[in-house]
Amino acid sequence: MFSINPFAGLSATLSPSVMQNFVIVMIALVVVGTVIDIVHKGSARYFFENWRRSRSKAKTALGSGEMVSIAVQTVVHDVLTSGEFCNPRRRIAHLLTMYGFIVYVVTTAVLIFAYPTPATPAPAIVSQLWWLGAAMACVGGYWFWFFIRVDVAAEGGAALRLMRADLFILSLLASVTLGLAWAVLQASESAAAMAVFGLYVLATVVLFGSVPWSKFAHMFFKPAAAFEKRVSQANGTRANLPPPADQPLQFGSARQQPNHY
Repeated sequence: MFSINPFAGLSATLSPSVMQNFVIVMIALVVVGTVIDIVHKGSARYFFENWRRSRSKAKTALGSGEMVSIAVQTVVHDVLTSGEFCNPRRRIAHLLTMYGFIVYVVTTAVLIFAYPTPATPAPAIVSQLWWLGAAMACVGGYWFWFFIRVDVAAEGGAALRLMRADLFILSLLASVTLGLAWAVLQASESAAAMAVFGLYVLATVVLFGSVPWSKFAHMFFKPAAAFEKRVSQANGTRANLPPPADQPLQFGSARQQPNHY
């Protein structure tokens, strides 16, 4: 079963061009949603203002070699290994979800565009990677939701409280889980397969269509912010660090309550 391309079987009732156009629309939703999110939150303006301030107040000039080194450190530490997570459980769950989702999305596009029908059989490894990526995303996502996120109860928060920030992980889990369920039902030729497929499509639309209101766009801006922070630390401006890092602690009305994430 894990070597089966589920989208090829779907071509008997749904034209491959329809599936391909759907993928293109989802990509467009992500692009438009990310632009809307950046404009609405002013993320790009914030980044470039900090970048300009950091360069104008730099105490140490950075050469091209140092900038490349900082870029490599950012990619390896902040992007590829999610080194910003101090909690090892949360870091592993995040990496499972991130890499699983990437593999799942990429192989979905490959299967739909390159091998859309039984007449164009996909290599077994591509189909297996689709199943593996979906499984990894589910393991990481459900691990976070049921065993890590509930820790907020220890900090006074309600474990079952839903916030807008939860929209991304919930829609991602719904989409991937329903995708797996549909693929299993289709492989077993169940009559419920198309009904589950409809829910799968709906959850996928919510996932990619809710970018302006979820944390989806955060993954695109986060590496840029991490790079800017490293540059500001390297050139001596430390522009992105909070005041207590450079100033004496203040008490009384000026004291800020800690933020819990």
